[in-house]
Amino acid sequence: MQTKAGPHIPVLRSIAPLAPTCDAWISDVWGVFHDGARPYPAASEACVKFRAGGGTIVLVSNAPSTGEEVSAHLDELGVPRAAYDAIVTSGDVTRVLISSWAGRPVHHLGPDRYLGTFAGLDVAFSPINEAAVVVCTGLVEDERETPDDYRDLLAAMRARKQPMICVNPDLVVERGDRLIYCAGALAAAYEALGGEVAYAGKPYPPIYARARELIAASRGAAVETSRILAIGDGIKTDIAGAAAAGLRAVFIASALHFEAGEALDEATLGHLFTGHPAPPIAALQGLAW
Repeated sequence: MQTKAGPHIPVLRSIAPLAPTCDAWISDVWGVFHDGARPYPAASEACVKFRAGGGTIVLVSNAPSTGEEVSAHLDELGVPRAAYDAIVTSGDVTRVLISSWAGRPVHHLGPDRYLGTFAGLDVAFSPINEAAVVVCTGLVEDERETPDDYRDLLAAMRARKQPMICVNPDLVVERGDRLIYCAGALAAAYEALGGEVAYAGKPYPPIYARARELIAASRGAAVETSRILAIGDGIKTDIAGAAAAGLRAVFIASALHFEAGEALDEATLGHLFTGHPAPPIAALQGLAW
């Protein structure tokens, strides 16, 4: 129901009432399971219970890392493997885009910890001024840099008409009590200059198609769109991506859109999602059973 205040989005304390309406969840990772430094045990517990009842969960992350690397990070944070069936990342899907540049000079713009994204690919690394394509996994020193630090570099790229592959479409992400700029922020700045950018993560279709393939592989059969629920905290990534894929979505209120202590209520949600083509069917302060 649409009102002047925006769409009506109920605030739930538990996702359990929605569980019988779906066979599978496609869930975000960062902001739902952890904040980059601390895990959210209630989220893992909810997922373990959903799976125990026959549900399937595929985690979908805009991380520049591979699914194996994200799984290892979740292990370190104490997120049990019983909380999910499979993981697909922007890094995984982007490898297909990178493969199309096989044998040509590629420049990696980002921290060395994301070099695993290129593992096993026919990539010839080069200085940025000699590259046929620039693969951006993030800001090199993301703890202290901002997109403004890359103004001259991006302008030079634009002058050379170099295409960019953005491995992580997120603009910012929580890391403990801070918001850190991601590759998506550099990609947005480059597009503002007229630069060409290719994306594969959320909210773009390829990563959702792969998630559905993994659901089908886990269950032995495809699952109807109406029986899949997307869960996430990013309006422009998780919620918009779910809408584009025709999926219902549940919004998790994180620091991406809510200040510390800010109330999660229907009035605030109505304002936040005014004009959204497919607002979430519900919202939670945090994923919980």
